[in-house]
Amino acid sequence: MEVFTLIHAVKTGETLNQIAKDYRTPLATIIRANPGINPNIIYPGQNIVIPGLPSPQTIPYQIDVSINNRWLRLFKDGVLQKQYSIAVGRILHSTPVGSYVIINKAPNPGGPFGSMWMSLSKQHYGIHGTNDPSSIGKAVSKGCIRMHNKDVNELASIVPIGTAVSIHP
Repeated sequence: MEVFTLIHAVKTGETLNQIAKDYRTPLATIIRANPGINPNIIYPGQNIVIPGLPSPQTIPYQIDVSINNRWLRLFKDGVLQKQYSIAVGRILHSTPVGSYVIINKAPNPGGPFGSMWMSLSKQHYGIHGTNDPSSIGKAVSKGCIRMHNKDVNELASIVPIGTAVSIHP
């Protein structure tokens, strides 16, 4: 059986230690999965195997987030399935632009995170519900993507771990 694992392309300025934190994977585990890697010398464009996560190419779903339009779109095999209204990061706490994957899900995380938390492959960022539904459609978060609880629950029930998330202005 072929195993599909996630491959992370190193971006300028990244360190192996930060990549490990972003994917919530122990540094030693990443080093073991990448024989011959020098943990002190990685370079932009270098491919790093992230063990334990499926490759987004094996998943039919993709998430596209527009910060300026304040929507999250769910695609299956390139076809739009649904669009959701979201809240995004406020000034000084902008939502990070880039390509990420969902690396875990936590139902009922409590507090301001509403009924569901889905971690992105960028430390401290995720897609989550809210205890303040009036905030949806605004730039009010600390950089996360905030959704109505019913919407984030629906989304989490559809997309698997490893789903690609593209965030753009």
